[in-house]
Amino acid sequence: MALGPIMLDIGATELTDEDKRRLMHPLTGGVILFSRNYASRKQLMALAQEIKALRTPHLLIAVDQEGGRVQRFKTDFSRLPAMRELGKIWDQNPVRARHLARQTGFVLAAELVVAGVDLSFTPVLDIDHGQSSVIGDRAFHRDPQIVSTLGHALMTGLKAGGMQAVGKHFPGHGGIQADSHLEKSVDLRRYADIEMDDLVPFQRMINLGLAGIMAAHVIYPDVDQYPAGFSSRWLESILRQQLQFEGCIFSDDLSMQGAAYFSSIVARASAALKAGCDMILVCNDSDAVDELLDTLQWDSSAISIARVARMHAKRAFASMVKLRENEAYAQAIREVAAIGDPNGLLPF
Repeated sequence: MALGPIMLDIGATELTDEDKRRLMHPLTGGVILFSRNYASRKQLMALAQEIKALRTPHLLIAVDQEGGRVQRFKTDFSRLPAMRELGKIWDQNPVRARHLARQTGFVLAAELVVAGVDLSFTPVLDIDHGQSSVIGDRAFHRDPQIVSTLGHALMTGLKAGGMQAVGKHFPGHGGIQADSHLEKSVDLRRYADIEMDDLVPFQRMINLGLAGIMAAHVIYPDVDQYPAGFSSRWLESILRQQLQFEGCIFSDDLSMQGAAYFSSIVARASAALKAGCDMILVCNDSDAVDELLDTLQWDSSAISIARVARMHAKRAFASMVKLRENEAYAQAIREVAAIGDPNGLLPF
């Protein structure tokens, strides 16, 4: 059964019959996990194995494991720094910052992949304009070139750990105060200003092989009346044609208030897919998921299915035991743990 275009969530740490029913639906292609789905590494591995056993090819398993205040799995996992910490290190020592960004990506990916998770929606490529509380310290820096460089280093580490990168939130969520989780979000800047600033990290990362991008639930009236994730101008004309992105486009969560431009979940899903999304997320609303699975009419193209399938992880380590025996991983977790510790500086 080919992977469908919907990524949905589950209720707890084990699959229920209702979960299995939804996950077996032809429109389903992935599962996003949250803190409520995690009790221990052993439990997560069993859950991931159960999800993967349902279908071939197996459903994509994702999580938001950025670091800092956005880290769903904590116990038994390395604590990851907020990306702002790497930006601060850059201001003192760019070489060290690049190294630590790669090490952070490696630890992040290696620990998730060995537990059965395919991808984390990271890195955040938004510019820290000092406007957005929801972005804030999730952003690397104010300088788009520095964001690009640290994002690339993190992506290199992710790939070493077996995981593809997903840059977010295209074309940039950092220029507004509104939180698109909670309210309608509008960025009034001119396209020329966004192009010269916020789009720079996305363009550079695309040129360097970025495999996935998540679109923002933000309206940029100078370009389109629709939020970027529902806009063919943003996703097809700019992202696909102008920036020449050939990877997988994910919507942000369609249950967020920033997506409320369209009233029903089916209208939101249809608009996002027609605009150019390959996979849409619907989280924390089981009724909406059921309505969508029962009602949505959509056949993904072969190229879209291939883009989604490319996001599966490539397991670099056979087990957690093998990972812990790896000297590069042992060194990386020591270095990542020292980020933010003034006594933990590396000698370069």
